[in-house]
Amino acid sequence: MTTILLGPQRFTTTVQATLRSLDCEGTVAMINAGWEEREAEDAELRSVLDGRGVNASLYGRAVEALAGDRDLRVAIIAHRTRHAELRAFYGIRLQAAWDTVFAVMRRPSKDDVAAGARRSAVQALRDVDDWYAYEVARIVETTATSQVVQSSEALARQRREVAEIVSGAAVVAIAGGHVGILMETLRLLDVAIPPQTPVIAWSAGAMAVCDPVVLFHDFAPQGVTAPEVHDRGLGRLRGIVPLPHARRRLALEDRDRMALFANRFPGHRLVPLDDGTIVRFSVGDSSSRPAVLPEGARFVDPDGAIAAWEPA
Repeated sequence: MTTILLGPQRFTTTVQATLRSLDCEGTVAMINAGWEEREAEDAELRSVLDGRGVNASLYGRAVEALAGDRDLRVAIIAHRTRHAELRAFYGIRLQAAWDTVFAVMRRPSKDDVAAGARRSAVQALRDVDDWYAYEVARIVETTATSQVVQSSEALARQRREVAEIVSGAAVVAIAGGHVGILMETLRLLDVAIPPQTPVIAWSAGAMAVCDPVVLFHDFAPQGVTAPEVHDRGLGRLRGIVPLPHARRRLALEDRDRMALFANRFPGHRLVPLDDGTIVRFSVGDSSSRPAVLPEGARFVDPDGAIAAWEPA
């Protein structure tokens, strides 16, 4: 199972060379639902895919299915409302837990109790993440297994057509854009990428193929400033948290902040994806085992520094 994560493609385009490196013939299923209304404006994407691209049109298909099935539309609106409400509560709890960790870290103390206080504060932060992840999973499962979703003919037709495009492709390319919309359409259209089919993904697409999907922006003008779990990903690459635009969105020089980010997700590797980055994963199957970073790949180490991975 080959999965290749790329840096953003706006200024440094690497997807064409990456596709050619796979040395395989056939169509490339293009998933660019994160572009929303611009999904059909794919001429440039088709060009860098050597003219082999077939647009799966997830966003357009989702819009069509929702327009043709009132009950489905109501169910999806209810899903979005529940998720938004959950995120609001999560944001409140997350920011408080995040701020508490730094308050504890910065309090001068020579007593051994300080170390315990820090560990406990970090664990409380993880507990908030775990609570949110559990609740997101419940919302997703409830919607996916609902009678409305399961019985929608309009949705079933779109799902069949998408499955035909994806299963018949030699490669699947997943572009960036709005990661929330991308995840929603991937899930609504029940996209299942065969394990043996290579995947090339960048920006929001890279986030979508991993699990969890983590949002981050140290320089956000308002709202939650702590990195936040947003959704469940496809889980094709487990144990990997991609960080697109890391140089532009993260205070990489703030070692305490980066160390907390890295240690917050035990069992995961935080992988910066900046312009020109290519990280190629080759694993035997799609099991729950964590993906292994290739030698030389950059990651955030437990001390908050950017390091190159060296196999043990």
